[in-house]
Amino acid sequence: MTLVQTFQETRPAPQAEASGKPASRKFVLTLSCVERAGIVQAVTTFLFERGFNIEEHQQFDDGLRQTLHLRTAFSGPTHFEAARLEEEFRPIADRFEMTFSFHDETQERVLVMVSKFGHCLNDLIFRWRGGSLGGELVAVVSNHETHRAMAEAAGLPFVYIPVTPESKEDAERRLLELVDEYNVDLVVLARYMQVLSNDLCRALEGRAINIHHSFLPGFKGARPYHQAYDRGVKLVGATAHYVTADLDEGPIIEQEVIRVDHSFGPTALSTVGQDAEALALARAVRWHCEHRVLLDQSSTVVFR
Repeated sequence: MTLVQTFQETRPAPQAEASGKPASRKFVLTLSCVERAGIVQAVTTFLFERGFNIEEHQQFDDGLRQTLHLRTAFSGPTHFEAARLEEEFRPIADRFEMTFSFHDETQERVLVMVSKFGHCLNDLIFRWRGGSLGGELVAVVSNHETHRAMAEAAGLPFVYIPVTPESKEDAERRLLELVDEYNVDLVVLARYMQVLSNDLCRALEGRAINIHHSFLPGFKGARPYHQAYDRGVKLVGATAHYVTADLDEGPIIEQEVIRVDHSFGPTALSTVGQDAEALALARAVRWHCEHRVLLDQSSTVVFR
C-alpha cells in the first residue's frame, strides 16, 4: 500500500457528509456597470430564486465615474455550473449593460516566469505549498537555469527558454504554447527581466501580473537601489500591476512600502526591497486568483 493510498483510505469524510448537511458548490460573481437603481436587488433575487446562500458581498459605487463594481461569493445546489449561471443571468446583465463573470471553485492555474532573482518565486512556492496562495502553480519558465533546482524540488516543471534579440519572437511563441499546454489562467512575472512585446502583452491582457522594484512612479533603469541610495530615500517600495504594452504603466493591484533611513546602504535597501516585492506580488496573485480584482479602465477595484 502506498502512502497516497493510505491517506486516501484513512482521511475523514467531507464535512458536509459527516454532518448530514447537503453538499453545496461555491461560486463568485463579479460585475461592473453604470450605476443605477435595482442592480443589487436583481442579483440577490437571481441567487435566492435558485436556492443560493450569499456568503460574502462587497460593492463599490464610484461616484466620480458613475459606475458600480460588485463581488458576491455564494454557495448552493451542486447541479449548477458557472456556464449555466452565466447563461441564465445574461438577460439581467443585458438589461443593466453589465460586464460580468461567474467563477466556480476551480483554482486558477498559475505559470511563473523568473530570471536570476529568486526571492519572489521562492515566496510564491512557499505560499502555494502552504495553501495560502489562492491559486495552483503549474510550471516555472525562465531565461536562465539558475532556479531549476528550486522549481523541481517543489515538483514543478521547469522550462528553460533562452532569450536573445534574434530568438525573442520564437521564445514568446513558445511561452504562449506553454500557456495553452498547461491550461494557464495567470502568468506571473516574478522578477522576469525581459520586456514583453506588444503582441504578447495583448495576448495576455488581464491575465499577467508583474512586480516592479519600486513604489511607482520611481527609479527606472539599471541599479534602482543604488539610485535610491544616492537620493537618500526614506521609503522603499514595490508595485504589483497588470502587464500592458506601456512598460510599467499597467493597472496597479497592490503596493507595499517599508520605511528606511540614512543608515541603509544599497545592499540593505535591496534586501528590504525584496521583502516588499514578495509581499506585494503574493497579495496581488492571491487577490486575482480569488477574483477580488476588477479592472476599471486604467486602474483597478480590489475587494480585499
